[in-house]
Amino acid sequence: MSRTRSAQPDPRATLRSGLPDRYLTPEDLVTMLSLPSVETVYAWRRKRIGPPGFRVGRYLRFNPAAVQAWEAERTRSGDAA
Repeated sequence: MSRTRSAQPDPRATLRSGLPDRYLTPEDLVTMLSLPSVETVYAWRRKRIGPPGFRVGRYLRFNPAAVQAWEAERTRSGDAA
């Protein structure tokens, strides 16, 4: 019997088609923003320079609208590389 893994949706595709209907994980941000690792997300959080996140128990989550607004502000202000 063959086990099939359910395919995880690509978070970048989700954002391109509109805001996702779920909160984003640090791993989603790594994929969407092409970051080197999850540690980058946590370093941004410690320095308070990344998108605002919140804790659900021990898990870090991000509101997709807040991530989109953060990205738009960085693009508008010329902070993007």
